[in-house]
Amino acid sequence: MHANTHNFLFLVCLPFLLNSLHVRSGEIDSLVLSSGNGGTDTDGRKWVPDSTYLDAKNSVTSTAQFQDPSLTSAIPYTTARIFPSEATYKFPVKLNKRYWLRLHFYPSAYGNFNMADSYFSVVANTLTLLNNFSASINCQALSQAYLVREYSLAPSESETLTVVFKPSDKHAGAFAFVNGIEVIRMPDLFDAAALVGSPEEFDLNSLTTETMYRLNVGGQYISPANDSGLFRAWYDDSPYLAYAALGVTTSASPKTKIEYRGMPVYIAPEEVYRTSRSMGVVKSITKSFNLTWQFKVDPKFMYLVRLHFCDYSNSKLNQLVFSIFINNQTAEAMADVIAWSGGRAVPTYKDYVTYVKEGLGNERPTLWLAIHPSEAAKPQFLDAMLNGLEIFKLGDSAGNLAGPNPQPVRLPAVDEVEAKTFAKSNGDTKVLVIGAAAGGAAAIGIVAAIGIVLLYNRKRRILGSESHASRWLPIHGNSQTTTTTKSTISGKSTASSGISAAAQGLCRHFSLAEIKQATKNFDESNVIGVGGFGKVYKAVIDAAGIKVAIKRSNPSSEQGVNEFQTEIEMLSKLRHRHLVSLIGFCEEDNEMCLVYDYMARGTLREHIYKCKQPLPWKQRLEICIGAARGLHYLHTGARYTIIHRDVKTTNILLDENWVAKVSDFGLSKTGPNMNNGHVSTVVKGSFGYLDPEYFRRQQLTEKSDIYSFGVVLFEVLSARPALNPSLPKEQVSLADWALHCKRKGTLEDIIDPHVKGKINPECLKKFTDTAEKCLADAGFERPSMGDVLWNLEFALQLQENLQDGSSRSSRGGESDETSEESLRNRNMAMHYRNLNIGSEYEGSDQGSSGTSAIFSQIVDPKGR
Repeated sequence: MHANTHNFLFLVCLPFLLNSLHVRSGEIDSLVLSSGNGGTDTDGRKWVPDSTYLDAKNSVTSTAQFQDPSLTSAIPYTTARIFPSEATYKFPVKLNKRYWLRLHFYPSAYGNFNMADSYFSVVANTLTLLNNFSASINCQALSQAYLVREYSLAPSESETLTVVFKPSDKHAGAFAFVNGIEVIRMPDLFDAAALVGSPEEFDLNSLTTETMYRLNVGGQYISPANDSGLFRAWYDDSPYLAYAALGVTTSASPKTKIEYRGMPVYIAPEEVYRTSRSMGVVKSITKSFNLTWQFKVDPKFMYLVRLHFCDYSNSKLNQLVFSIFINNQTAEAMADVIAWSGGRAVPTYKDYVTYVKEGLGNERPTLWLAIHPSEAAKPQFLDAMLNGLEIFKLGDSAGNLAGPNPQPVRLPAVDEVEAKTFAKSNGDTKVLVIGAAAGGAAAIGIVAAIGIVLLYNRKRRILGSESHASRWLPIHGNSQTTTTTKSTISGKSTASSGISAAAQGLCRHFSLAEIKQATKNFDESNVIGVGGFGKVYKAVIDAAGIKVAIKRSNPSSEQGVNEFQTEIEMLSKLRHRHLVSLIGFCEEDNEMCLVYDYMARGTLREHIYKCKQPLPWKQRLEICIGAARGLHYLHTGARYTIIHRDVKTTNILLDENWVAKVSDFGLSKTGPNMNNGHVSTVVKGSFGYLDPEYFRRQQLTEKSDIYSFGVVLFEVLSARPALNPSLPKEQVSLADWALHCKRKGTLEDIIDPHVKGKINPECLKKFTDTAEKCLADAGFERPSMGDVLWNLEFALQLQENLQDGSSRSSRGGESDETSEESLRNRNMAMHYRNLNIGSEYEGSDQGSSGTSAIFSQIVDPKGR
């Protein structure tokens, strides 16, 4: 049998072997325990009750009164075991073998227990894993509903693993709790690692570790069920990228076979090695920056940094050589993946250990990772790459892995107002309900943190306050599960129209009095837009004078309640640099209002035609790229695919720095199963942008957004509306007319005169080819938004080359570095195939100042 077949069978069978070994050997190698009655989770794993292994007379089990919509499975989070006093678990283990210990926490409402009082420690044998730990504070700070802490326990000379839960003696009424425990025999993942800054190696065999970060670099989220048999979750790396340098992301061809030569397949799943993030191949660009990631960690600990590599583009030595820097120290001066792995598409990994000192003041320190081409080696390509990344905290000499509780982060755009807690009553007891957030599967402890602090920091920067980079991920929450609740606003009880408690807990609840004061009692002079939902008012809230835009529902609007609910459910759980931010809502006395960040430069539509200062071509490209990033996040960055369903130039807004943000989620849909590849739904959208396949079949897919975005691209190029009834019949629809002109070779005739002759021909071809593909009649023929994004990035690069005087046309000859034809002749041009979503860490896109500061969500009421 072929070696690859053996590897595949081992990969498939490993989880079942781990769960069944105890049946054949009489010794338990895998325990998956629930604090309740057990059951099967959504990944198909069976959880059994924990009572067999528990030595605690004073413990109770309690069912969560509130199940957050972001929970990926009711098991094990439906119930919790609560310990008012010290309690001990005893698990049988094998001598001198490593085990994973995973602790699952969901700090919801349990009977009369107030989660604000839950502080406790967890000790495994003699090692302190958690100390004065508050799951509630951690979830609140990370905007997560639940979390998982994963520890790799060092081999022990005892056949019993003792895990002690002990309430803190520093808090009155403190108690401990846990929802689920996994004790799983693990393979040998650790050996020795290079100590950064020293020629010595660091022995890892006898150390216990805590998983801090586990990232699929350049790729998407990998659920535990899709791991290489070890049930690990791998997250997207883009939120951790520092500065504006994103590099490019690529994926191996489906025909490329990943060959594990001498490396166990369980080290990392194949999906990790099939994607990567690199710097690009244009020397003038790659020489000028480091591709850098930053991670918040606990101070005064050693950390193991594991880097995963698989070069599926090159096959020879010295084609790609780069340097690796960890915390500003050289970890590897000349990294050559092919030399390490022995061939093309062969995975390998490298381990490095570094020490992290205390941060400044109360700030948690940052662990930095950077890569840069090694010019000294004179490689064929000046580039650098990375496929995967894991960071583990190492236990200290005192037998401690516990770090401090993080500082809770307030919700964005409420800088001057204390974050309000959303209470769920149980008699006279009020308990904090943690907001929804985690998408995908359970986060790995404090690491796979899902949060919103980036937008909060951006707001602070605007207000002139000091800001610090954060490691939190964008929120991945988009469940439409709702519960009808009651909330109190300014002393009045109002129905919340089916808005989920999670959504209400993630955004601010304004009183009608606050809304009227902000809009000067809905003064018509403050109206800045009118749409299908109602009027949009410019307003100012709070003492800090924060500018906002308030959409007020028109009682006669057909969009009313449904759009109101959808907008809150969607935007309250989505935070991204290129999505408009929902600050809060008001629902009182039959009024429905939505409060957004103020977008000073209005809609994209206002700036491409019928304006005094039309945007230059480069700026139009940058805006299209920003919008594409926002849509790409909706399609791939959340747990479920989110389809916008109303992409158009009036729903792409521009802030004061000309950063594009996708807005108006009233018609958006999620695809929770997508087993059929579509969501069957009534046709809605705006004429001129509507996907003809969706219109014919009433089956909505993310490719419907691609079609609409193709219309936007041609609208940006031609500076004419998507529909213009005053034109001859064949020209009424911009999509039809643009495709006709493209195929006839007369596209020059429809280009906006303000940019005509100022576009690099290569840039124009790349741009129009992309738009044409978006408008393919059949959805399966259209590119993904990731492909669209790459093409627009490449078009921008070609345009910048022209403006920098380095293009072929301006130099009078072909440029060896920037010509697309030249790039295609290089193997490394493969790096450009599938550029993914941009990071929220990008610096603000600067543009020329506009003459107006207008926010608008103008839409044609007849368009829906």
